[in-house]
Amino acid sequence: MNSYAVKDFLCDMGLRVCLHVRQAFQFQSVEERAAVHSESSDDTIYQIDRDVEDIIVPLLEEKARSFGGIVLIAEGMDETNRLVLPRGMKEPQAAYRIILDPIDGTRGIMYDKRSAFFLAGAAPNRGETATLQDIEIAVMVELPTSRSHLSDTLWAVKGQGAHRFTRDLLSNRLFPQPVRPSQSHTILGGFAQISQFFPPGREILAQIEEELIQTLFPNAPEGRAILFQDQYISTGGQLYEILVGHDRFVADLRAGLYRRLRAEGRRVGLACHPYDCCAHLIGTESGVRITGSGGGPFNAPMDTTSPVDWIAYANPFIQAEVEPVLLNLLRKYQLISA
Repeated sequence: MNSYAVKDFLCDMGLRVCLHVRQAFQFQSVEERAAVHSESSDDTIYQIDRDVEDIIVPLLEEKARSFGGIVLIAEGMDETNRLVLPRGMKEPQAAYRIILDPIDGTRGIMYDKRSAFFLAGAAPNRGETATLQDIEIAVMVELPTSRSHLSDTLWAVKGQGAHRFTRDLLSNRLFPQPVRPSQSHTILGGFAQISQFFPPGREILAQIEEELIQTLFPNAPEGRAILFQDQYISTGGQLYEILVGHDRFVADLRAGLYRRLRAEGRRVGLACHPYDCCAHLIGTESGVRITGSGGGPFNAPMDTTSPVDWIAYANPFIQAEVEPVLLNLLRKYQLISA
């Protein structure tokens, strides 16, 4: 597996997407960027999402043969959300499976509110049994708003640590940057949250978070901020905030929440999917502790549709502080099995 050649290629693809989004700010209105192109089985595809397909597919077609064949896993490819390249190759013959979310955080970037992220993970092609744990190369590229000329690229090759550089999009100069998650031993006084940005069921997640705080810090002084919340509506954005030391803990528990709501006969909402988490290797390689909702190793099928929960702790000390209380609360509120 030519890991570094694949990494360089995915970083370049992310840059192409970044430059396309910048161009869209110049020539498209908010209404044009936010127009709904189609509704898929896993999410709404906006026009800004559809436009980048015209970038990524030709780039992959150009490289696919030299890489030994690629199975692309991404929204909108066909009814299976998969595309085998070069065209005509049989899926089992391909060397790689590459899972992409070309714009993670579409809703934020199309309104020019907050950075989105290009996310990619590459794994040996192990067919239908492939999971996110098979990913050996991961890349995330920041897609900044029109007010910023700086874009971060983070990448990891399994066993080789996590890396980061900032690109000045005006001069194309690169500046090495550290990947340094928070070294704090506590979430007290820091940014830490359970994601609750989409209804329904936000009241349940809010109650879990409230009880978590009360249990961890029963003697916190009145009139003081115990924790700060930052509801970044992007899985890539949430991971980025952990990686660069801004946030100390984040949990996306919507999949478990919606299992409970469905069992109660209630309507469900939009959950996180595996392609949203395809850059998780960067977190693991940086020392961030990423688990599933039950506390075990994080994993999911390598697809675009399976609902998935994930929890990230910036370091082992924060995991030791938060995890036991959190898991008890998830059992109490029936988001995981007792």
